[in-house]
Amino acid sequence: MGVAGSGKTTVAKLFAEKTGAVFYEGDDFHPPENVAKMRAGIPLTDADRAEWLQTLRGIIVRSLAKGAFAVLTCSALKAKYRDALAVNDSRVKFVHLTGPQSLIEERLKNRRGHFMPPALLASQLEILEPPADALVFSCAQPPEKIVGDLIQILGSAGSD
Repeated sequence: MGVAGSGKTTVAKLFAEKTGAVFYEGDDFHPPENVAKMRAGIPLTDADRAEWLQTLRGIIVRSLAKGAFAVLTCSALKAKYRDALAVNDSRVKFVHLTGPQSLIEERLKNRRGHFMPPALLASQLEILEPPADALVFSCAQPPEKIVGDLIQILGSAGSD
């Protein structure tokens, strides 16, 4: 979890690659209306996010039911979003990638082919409710370091 440009996809893909976890990119599940709003520089509302969060919750529920080791990227900016995604199951863990605003802004300016414009970072930072119970990592660290630490903490698909 974290704001756009914090490295969620990079870290999650590397984690999945190194652990055998199933990877889900949360952005792939936004309805077209959400993508259009973001492309236009319009921040999403709670109502806009509701269907998307329900879809992601469904992925989590199905993964847990199958006993699948999975990683899902999602901004999860508000506590109520994380509560919905946690599905009252202690196996669900949140990893919050955070970092200096200037670094995240620079990443967003250099990112190509993504619908989230740098101008929306301010609105994400404004609504971000930092989690009290997440594993927190600075996105200024190399992704390999973050993933190595996560593997030590969370294990991998082949571990008990």
